[in-house]
Amino acid sequence: MSRPDPLGPMISPESKSGAVRSPKTSELVARTLRGMVVDGQLKDGDFLPHEAELIAHFQVSRPTLREAVRVLESERLVEVRRGSRTGAKVRVPGPEIVARPAGLLLALSGATLADVMTARTVIEPPAAKLLAEDGTAEAHAELRRLVDDVPHAYEAGTLASASAYLHRRMVELSGNATLGIIAGMLHEIGERHTAAAILGADSTNKVAKAEYARLVKSYARLADLVEARKGAEAETHWRRHMEAASAAMLRGHEKTRVRDIID
Repeated sequence: MSRPDPLGPMISPESKSGAVRSPKTSELVARTLRGMVVDGQLKDGDFLPHEAELIAHFQVSRPTLREAVRVLESERLVEVRRGSRTGAKVRVPGPEIVARPAGLLLALSGATLADVMTARTVIEPPAAKLLAEDGTAEAHAELRRLVDDVPHAYEAGTLASASAYLHRRMVELSGNATLGIIAGMLHEIGERHTAAAILGADSTNKVAKAEYARLVKSYARLADLVEARKGAEAETHWRRHMEAASAAMLRGHEKTRVRDIID
């Protein structure tokens, strides 16, 4: 993979008098490298420059540089294979980096599945509006493909997974990065809840045909409104969908907590 050129701006060299502590210097190096990832100078799969090059560029000691790389590794921005000669590889994280900690926080706070469904009902309808009004043709086409894939998922017994992914991806396609990250954080909880609430009692992992038909019709209606760029109607439709889905999915799970469905 490629290595960046040129490097980011240099930081002040380490003070020989000890006025600047090594940990502080390592944080400055980490901040510079982190900024290169954020700005796109370092992309997913790129390797950091060789250690000797970084030491010379930043004018720091080897221990300081290695501490900076460990900071980035702890943030899961780089992957370091011990003993490898290729160095640290950039790994741009997705929402999964915060999904598990978020799930743990929800569990520790005593959050219920009703709390999660309320949050999703608040987030998803405005995302549908944004997707309809501002989404690209490619985003609209992807939503349609996801809707068209639902019948295949139903036959394969993977409807819960396909449905949860469609909800998540619809928000991500809206173009609002913050909403997309929140949807990604809640994805695993939503998928497990869907499986537990709708599919868990059926060994074939299939919902009743009438319920399935309503679901597919609602998904298709969303795709139609999005493609027609009818934002207000898409928002209204999806809010009604989410309210109905919330009532159905929480039936029998009114007091179920997040901690009850996550590992």
